[in-house]
Amino acid sequence: MKRLGGWDAVLLYNETPNLHQHTLKIAVIDASDRSDFGFDRFRQTLARRLHLLEPLRYQLVDIPGRVHRAMWLENCDVDIDYHVRRLQIAPPGGRRELNAAIASVAATPLDRSKPLWEFYFVEGMPDNRFAVIGKVHHALADGVASANLMARGMDLPNAPQPEREDYCADPIPSRGRLIRAALRDHVDHARDLPRLVFDTAKGIRRVHRRSASGPDLARNFRPPSTFLNHVVSPGRTFASATLELAKVKETAKQLGVTINDIVLATVAGAVRSLLLKYDGHADEPLLGGVPMALDTSPERVSGNALGTIVVSLPVHVTDPLDWVRLARVGSEIGKRNTQLLGPDLVSRWASYAPPRTTELLFRRIATSGPSKLINVPVSNVAGPRVPGRIAGAPVEQFLSVGPLTFGVGVNITVWSYVDQLNICVLADDVTFDDPHEVTDAMVEAFGLIRAAAGLPTAAVPRM
Repeated sequence: MKRLGGWDAVLLYNETPNLHQHTLKIAVIDASDRSDFGFDRFRQTLARRLHLLEPLRYQLVDIPGRVHRAMWLENCDVDIDYHVRRLQIAPPGGRRELNAAIASVAATPLDRSKPLWEFYFVEGMPDNRFAVIGKVHHALADGVASANLMARGMDLPNAPQPEREDYCADPIPSRGRLIRAALRDHVDHARDLPRLVFDTAKGIRRVHRRSASGPDLARNFRPPSTFLNHVVSPGRTFASATLELAKVKETAKQLGVTINDIVLATVAGAVRSLLLKYDGHADEPLLGGVPMALDTSPERVSGNALGTIVVSLPVHVTDPLDWVRLARVGSEIGKRNTQLLGPDLVSRWASYAPPRTTELLFRRIATSGPSKLINVPVSNVAGPRVPGRIAGAPVEQFLSVGPLTFGVGVNITVWSYVDQLNICVLADDVTFDDPHEVTDAMVEAFGLIRAAAGLPTAAVPRM
């Protein structure tokens, strides 16, 4: 047994009927030269590797009276037939049809009475291609942990691959043991509270002394009103597109910035065009929420070690080079503020959140209107750099997207895989006429940035 971390628990508490807190990982598999590959082979391979995929064997155990955060039973019985499902997509089985299937999977919550994951084996794609849609609750793993977990599930060089038919399930602890462990934890938390209060006051003073602002930078806690920000509907839509990672790296090098700066600038350019269409104006910088990994260990496959950087997104300027320049400035200021405040401060406070009260608070926030913190979340996660295989068949593409958050109708996640930079957009079903507008706008914005940098824009794929 182990207790959920502070962030893990908060991601569990803030799940509401219109805001499901699972992430999606999608592998597109080319089995054109593997006549033996199919659902049965995939299911058998997963069952034999389940002992390596530790979070998939976790079962949520609530504390009696909910006097403390829940715990994970670390080795539970897993019903493979329940968790691994077949999904037939509509013809002709292309990118659009796959995206529609991903949206349908995203739209339903996970059953908390079972281990918090489901895998969907997608059939109906042409040329003996398949996809696997993994739906895993965010309380189990953040982006870094998910990437490490998926590496264990794929046939990657240097990844552990021993297979076993079974493992030993642990017994569920007694009510008395759960309550005694909760009381011990509360005593430890009481001892730590004075230090946390001191660190918080110190961090706030540092940020206040060194805060930066200007006409080209958004102000924290004051996100402008936009069509993106409203009470999120329970329906989901999904879109994806792929850029060549080499071209993104080339653009970053040409402009003397990082890949993350290019991603943020591309998002700013894309959101600007969407604001002009839906709101008729784009005259204020927006606030973007960018997750920051606090633990990038390749061995970590569970839990959330996250901070959040709030960055200014320059949607109000027209020059693509200004998108890059101001995105870099906003990112640097956001990182500095997070370091000054303390990157793990929010996570430490999350450990003190009372389950019942926090759930009620989040349910109220979920239906109260636009976000008071950010306009749009943007994630950029480095995935595997070497090609992987699943049950011997090569994975040609890897997609990933996180959940929607309070008062924001879209999530943009960028996930690299080998030579690809894959853009994924999850939205509710009222924000856009078509979520592919977002991916198309990002491809277009990246082309404008390359052109402004003096680089050729041809052969930038739109998928």
